[in-house]
Amino acid sequence: MWVVGIGVKLSHSASLMLIFSVDTSGRRGSVALVSATANSFDTLEIEALEGGSYSSRLIPELSSMLARRQLRKNDLEGFVVVSGPGSFTGLRVGLSAIKGLAEVFCRPVATVSMLEAIAARAEHRGRVVAALDAGRNEVYAGEYDLGEGAPKTIRELLLGHAEFCALLATNTVGELVTPDPGLVAHAPPYLRIRQIAWPDAGEIARLGFGKILNGEIVSPEALEANYIRRSDAEIFSNARSDS
Repeated sequence: MWVVGIGVKLSHSASLMLIFSVDTSGRRGSVALVSATANSFDTLEIEALEGGSYSSRLIPELSSMLARRQLRKNDLEGFVVVSGPGSFTGLRVGLSAIKGLAEVFCRPVATVSMLEAIAARAEHRGRVVAALDAGRNEVYAGEYDLGEGAPKTIRELLLGHAEFCALLATNTVGELVTPDPGLVAHAPPYLRIRQIAWPDAGEIARLGFGKILNGEIVSPEALEANYIRRSDAEIFSNARSDS
């Protein structure tokens, strides 16, 4: 039996916890079913999802995963979801699905930033910059301190390419981690560079499970996206109000 509360650590940490993890933040998404304790972590299944199919495939994939193992949704004991940054539509689909499941089954939810998941793949210990191509000649960038545990967030920003180059120039002893090859070209030659594959839902689950263990959970009603960038609707609405 898992006892969870905001800011309260789990009891019976040696017990096995079944977790469903979701990433619908970009063009390439995934869902994963994992089992974990405080001392072990096992990825049971991962399924890739394509952007545009999230709303139609997410819950059916969960049902299929559980059915193959003769489990029910009620057997799930926690949820992990990528909260951003990324696609407005994709993030809403993933967060809405997890919000609904967590409310119905009264299970804990942990959120993970995709930039945080990227930073966790760094080989360097210390200051790390995680980056994602945000389109529109902009970059999602996060600064983290990486020690033995999970990355400690310093800040997450939306930057123009010139601002991104300036940020990298200040991190003379750090490391740039990104899945986007186009961003590597912006790095100064003295900076460590690690180009990685896009983190999957299994990796997201590992980070999220650590948060659940530490009581760093979010109530379903407080579950929101971390877009970093404002939506076009907000931008145009503010432009009209300022005119």
